[in-house]
Amino acid sequence: MTNTLSENDFAQSVRTMTEFDLPPVMQIERKAYKFPWTEGFMADCLRVAYQCFVYAVDDEIRGYLIYSIVLDEVHLLNVCIAPEYHNKGYGHAFINWLMNHVRDSGSKTLYLEVRASNYAAIHLYETMGFNELGLRPDYYPAKKGREDAQLFACELT
Repeated sequence: MTNTLSENDFAQSVRTMTEFDLPPVMQIERKAYKFPWTEGFMADCLRVAYQCFVYAVDDEIRGYLIYSIVLDEVHLLNVCIAPEYHNKGYGHAFINWLMNHVRDSGSKTLYLEVRASNYAAIHLYETMGFNELGLRPDYYPAKKGREDAQLFACELT
């Protein structure tokens, strides 16, 4: 993250996602992933009341994050920063924001899956205190069949 953006400034740029945010969110999703979620799936996340947030600066959505909570466990379903903002620390800031946000509400553990081939994300999660719990075979679609997911968890207490 650039030296000019503090944790507090980042947090002030995070807001709840609305249905009006879906077009720019989907634009980011399609640019960032070879196998993007569908707009219908993304809309369902809003409809079923998953926790959906966007990181926006001057009304420009630069990233989004979707998670669910069951009892004291949080499952990060999707986090994405627009490709043009990669390698600037925003992914780290968004995950950090999430960890603080859910910790304050009493959550104890944060879980996520990541493509086994997504070395940059794996490195990020490991540097933030996540530990690998195991593998979910054939979890993600891939060009030739399916790709495994690595399951990670981080204790929030």
